[in-house]
Amino acid sequence: MKQADMSAPNPVSQFIDHHFRHFNAATLKDAATAYTAHLERGGSMFLTLAGAMSTAELGLSLAEMIRAGKIHAICCTGANLEEDVFNLVAHNHYKRIPHYRDLTPADEQALLEKHLNRVTDTCIPEMEAMRRIESVVLDEWVAADAAGERRFPHEFMYRILLSGKLETQIDPGDSWLLAAAERNLPMFVPGWEDSTLGNMFTGHCISGDVKNVHTVRTGIEYMIALAEWYTANARDIQGLGSIGFFQIAGGIAGDFPICVVPMLHQDLQRPEVPLWGYFCQISDSTTSYGSYSGAIPNEKITWGKLGVHTPKFVIESDASIVAPLLFARVLGW
Repeated sequence: MKQADMSAPNPVSQFIDHHFRHFNAATLKDAATAYTAHLERGGSMFLTLAGAMSTAELGLSLAEMIRAGKIHAICCTGANLEEDVFNLVAHNHYKRIPHYRDLTPADEQALLEKHLNRVTDTCIPEMEAMRRIESVVLDEWVAADAAGERRFPHEFMYRILLSGKLETQIDPGDSWLLAAAERNLPMFVPGWEDSTLGNMFTGHCISGDVKNVHTVRTGIEYMIALAEWYTANARDIQGLGSIGFFQIAGGIAGDFPICVVPMLHQDLQRPEVPLWGYFCQISDSTTSYGSYSGAIPNEKITWGKLGVHTPKFVIESDASIVAPLLFARVLGW
C-alpha cells in the first residue's frame, strides 16, 4: 500500500488526506475541504468557542488561523476570553495533573489550599494568573467608570493586551486573543458574568470600587452589535450565505450567535438577510438527550438558521484533538 509522504511540504495535511477516510475522520477532512472552499468563494468564517479550549492551549493553532485570515469574528465564553490571558501571563506556574482521575476529595482540597483551580488535567494558579489580571483590569474598570465610559468585556482585554503592560510567559504568538486584538477582530462574549472576571467585577460593584454596574456592557448589547455586524457583512454568494459558522463545543457560545439570523428574519422582518452559509460543529453531545448542543444541523433548518443546501458537518469527537488537526488542514500545514 502506498504510504503518505511525510517529508512533503505539508506533512499534517498529507497525513489527514491519506489516513482520514471514514467516520469522524472523514467528516473532519470533508469539513476542512468545505471550509477552504467557502473562503475561496469569497466567504468569511465566524468561530464559536466553548469549553476550556483556552486552557487546552488551542491558541497554538487558533492564533495562526486568525493571523492567516481564516477566521473573521469570534463568539466565546467569558472563561475562554480570560483563560487565554491567564495562560499568557502565568503559564510557568500552571500545574499539570496527568492522573487527575485518581484524585481523592482530600487531594482536591489540598489543591484548593494551594490556590490551584483544576480544569481536568491542568491547574490554574489563582495568585499568579487570576489575581494578577484582576489588578490590571480593575484599573481599566475604575478608569472607565470615573470617565463615564462603557466597554464590552473583550474591549477591556484588547486594551490591556495592546498596552504592553503585561509580562508574558509564553510566546505571544501563541495567544489567540492577542492575535484577535492586533486585528481588532469582531468579538462577542455572551454570559460574561459567568466567568472568574465576571464574578470579580460583581464583587467590585458590591464593594463600591466600580459605581456603575453598566461600565461593562451587556449581553443584549452584544446581540445588537452582532446583528449590526451580520447585517453589514452577510451577502449572497452563488445561493449561499457568505458567513460560515464553525462551532467548537456547545453552550451559549454557539447558541447565542447562531440565533441572530432568525432574530433578523422573524423579529426585525429582514428576510433579505442571508442564512449562515456553512456549518460545522465539533461536539460530543448526544442528540437523544434533547440538548441544543447535540442537535443535528438539519434541526436548525426548522429554526431558520440554516438552509437545505447549506454545507453541514458534525464531528463527534474531542475538540482538543480535532480542532488543531482541522485548522492544520485549512492552513495547509
